[in-house]
Amino acid sequence: MPKTYRNLFEQVYQYENLHAAYLEARKDKRFREGVLRFSSNLEENLINMQNHLIYQSYKVGEYREVIIRIPKTRIIMILPFRDRVMQWAIYRIINPIFERSYITDSYGCIKNRGNLKAVSRIQYWMKLLSRQKREVYVLSLDIRKYFFRIPHDAILDILRKKIADEKMMWLFELIIRSRTKAFGLPPDAVDIEEAELIWGIGMPVGSLVSQMIANVVLNEVDQYAKRVLQIPYYIRYMDNFAMFSNDKQELHRYKALIKRYLHEHLGLDLSAESITRARDGLEFAGYRVWADKLILRKSTTLRMKRRLRHVMQQYSDGKISLEKAESVYQSYRGMMEHCDNKSLENKVLKDFVLTKSWVEERPD
Repeated sequence: MPKTYRNLFEQVYQYENLHAAYLEARKDKRFREGVLRFSSNLEENLINMQNHLIYQSYKVGEYREVIIRIPKTRIIMILPFRDRVMQWAIYRIINPIFERSYITDSYGCIKNRGNLKAVSRIQYWMKLLSRQKREVYVLSLDIRKYFFRIPHDAILDILRKKIADEKMMWLFELIIRSRTKAFGLPPDAVDIEEAELIWGIGMPVGSLVSQMIANVVLNEVDQYAKRVLQIPYYIRYMDNFAMFSNDKQELHRYKALIKRYLHEHLGLDLSAESITRARDGLEFAGYRVWADKLILRKSTTLRMKRRLRHVMQQYSDGKISLEKAESVYQSYRGMMEHCDNKSLENKVLKDFVLTKSWVEERPD
C-alpha cells in the first residue's frame, strides 16, 4: 500500500506558509496593481485567507483569459493575485510529497531538472545503444490536448492515493471542478478559440496547481512504463515521451500498451506517435537531438527571437527593469551555449541591444 498523508490542510493555512506563498507569488511582479493592492494590507489579507480556509468558505476567483498564439494557440487562464497566493500555499505543501515518487527520467517542471538535462540523457542513451553496432530506434509519443482532456474524476482519484485528508481534498475539488469556468475541449475540437468548452474535464493552462497536477497524473504513466513494462530507456518531458531500443518490434509493443493504458486509466489519447531511427535526430523538449549533436528546433529559435524583440521593446518603454531584461537574455544564452549553432548565438548577441526611450523620474 502506498504511504498516505494526513493533516495537510492545516499546514496549508498556517500563517507562515501563507506568507511564504505570498513572497513566491509576487516574484518579478511586485509593482503590478493587483500585487500592490494585496500588499498594502498584507497581514489582514493573509489572515482573511486563513479564515476562509479554516471555515471552508474559500471561493476561487474569476479567471481572466489570454490567448497565446506562439508556438501554438493556447488559452492561458489567469487568476487574481489572492488566488495565486493560495495556489502557492498548496504547492509548497503538496508538491514535495508527490515529487519524491517521480522517476529519475521525468524532467518537466521539477527543480534541478529541465529540458537540457533531458536531452543530455537522451544523447547518453543514443551513444550507449549505438555501441551494440545495431540500429537505434526511438519511439516518441505526444498526448492529444492533454491539459484540455484530462478527466476531473481521474485527477481526484490519483490525488486520493496519497492524500488521506478530506479537507485537503475538498480544496482540490473546489479548484479542479470549477463552478464558474469550463476548461475542457471536445475530442473533435479543431479551433481552440472557437470551440465551446465543456465541463468535467480539463485544467486551466497557466495555473500553478494545474502544472503540479499535470506531473502527478503523468507520473502514473511513468510508473506503469518503468515498474510494469520495465522499459529501460524511457524519458518524459511534460506530455512528451521518448523510448529507445535496438529492437523496433519491442517499441511497437510499448506503444500499443501505453496507448491502451492512457485511454483506459486516464481517458487520454495520443496526438502523435512515431518510431524513427535515432541517427535521423529526435525533436524533444525544444531541441533536435543526435548522439553527437544538439541544435535548437526551428520553432524554438523563432520563439526565442520574438521573445527577445519583445523584451527589448518592453525595456525601451520602461515596462520592465534592466535586471529582468538581462535575466531573460541570459536564460536563452544558457540554452544556446549547449548547442552546436554558434552562428545563431553570435547573431542573437549582436542583435540584443537594450536602449531607453523613457526617462527615469528623479526626486528634486
